[in-house]
Amino acid sequence: MDTLISLLKSMSLRIDGLMQRLDIAGKAHTAEQLQAQASAPDFWNNPDAAQKVMQDIARLKEEVERWQGLNTRINDALELAQLDDPSLLDELTSEVESISALVERMSLQALLSGPYDNENAILAIHAGAGGTDSQDWAQMLERMYLRWAEQNGYKVEVIERSEGEEAGIKSVMFSIKGEYGFGYLQSEQGVHRLVRLSPFDAANRRHTSFAKVELWPDIQGQIDIEVAEKDIKIDTYRAGGAGGQHVQKNDTAVRITHIPTGVVVQCQNQRSQMQNRERALQILKARLFEMERKKQEAQLAALKGENVDAGWGNQIRSYVLHPYQMVKDHRTSYETGNTGAVLDGRLNEFMDAYLRMKVNGQPEGA
Repeated sequence: MDTLISLLKSMSLRIDGLMQRLDIAGKAHTAEQLQAQASAPDFWNNPDAAQKVMQDIARLKEEVERWQGLNTRINDALELAQLDDPSLLDELTSEVESISALVERMSLQALLSGPYDNENAILAIHAGAGGTDSQDWAQMLERMYLRWAEQNGYKVEVIERSEGEEAGIKSVMFSIKGEYGFGYLQSEQGVHRLVRLSPFDAANRRHTSFAKVELWPDIQGQIDIEVAEKDIKIDTYRAGGAGGQHVQKNDTAVRITHIPTGVVVQCQNQRSQMQNRERALQILKARLFEMERKKQEAQLAALKGENVDAGWGNQIRSYVLHPYQMVKDHRTSYETGNTGAVLDGRLNEFMDAYLRMKVNGQPEGA
């Protein structure tokens, strides 16, 4: 029983520290203030603003209740353990194991404290140079992220997809909706490298393929960015399916080019041209917002004398299928020989290692 008491006390201290760091008490107070606002007679005079406040209240209350609930559960178990009743040992052992797993999960979520970490995500994959091999690799990555989303309870919506000439895909963009979607997936942005025996090479030689993953927070309706009509070019076309056939009789798909930056956004999954145009504009704003945010972060880092990340061009992870099996993240040094599991969506260990490195400022064990 002494071991259980020691574990529970340690977890209690850890959770208390995390609750202070996340200012859970302050968030509880903010939720109360917003709740008082919502009680005002004229609260619903502006429905859009009122809806935003109600969403903020729900989000804050959910976070506060989750942390307070865990704290209460630890304290309740500690009180029972301190009774030193042998008949409770098996029940308490099981409870401490369950609490420990929850503490680890909550501790990881505490690392996701960035301003947009709890937003949905827009993820895009682009095949690199290398023809069919790279396009096939881009499709393998697409499957990997779809499997990860499925395994972790996220909802996926394909926004735009461009098929490869012989196999695979040239590019794909989809939204990933769910709690901390952007926060977890931020570990994935960059260049992914594959080494394997090419199935498209008659001589069965080893090939190296590259694909680029981009990511933006999907903060619809919350981005304070103006896009002038004179700065964009809008083209319409028919949405294409596998094999190049058109899946719509009319030009419902939309391509928007932001002339000052050269950013191009395409959307083809909505039912009407107007819906595709609106969604493409949302994504364009998200991309421009993220570009500006990255620029400001780089400027701040330069002022502080820190090393400035070169951005999207970095090779972040290698997947080696021949002559040996290994997936290695070059930023965290985390690696595994179970390449099949990784390509089947088992990415949480890589995400965990990246988040911990981001908070600690260096790879674990460095």
